[in-house]
Amino acid sequence: MTATSHDIEFQLKKDLSPDVLEVIDESSQHAGHAGVSEMQNNGSAQSSGGTHFRIKISSPQFAGLSRVSKHRMIYASLQSFIDAGLHAIAIELI
Repeated sequence: MTATSHDIEFQLKKDLSPDVLEVIDESSQHAGHAGVSEMQNNGSAQSSGGTHFRIKISSPQFAGLSRVSKHRMIYASLQSFIDAGLHAIAIELI
């Protein structure tokens, strides 16, 4: 099982209380890439969610942290999705 935009939004809201959050599923733009082709080969890409997402986020919890620390917080929040097959996350800190 991979993630849907809704799943990722829910998890980030729960963990990071963002004041700005936009999650965009870009999986269709990556057809044939590593991760996507594996999911399509076993027939689960369409039914279980996406593999490539763009996240635009701002959170009060990021105050005073380095860019790397902010990214680590996001990856920690989404680790269960990564473990389940989420292939790529593009992060835009706002």
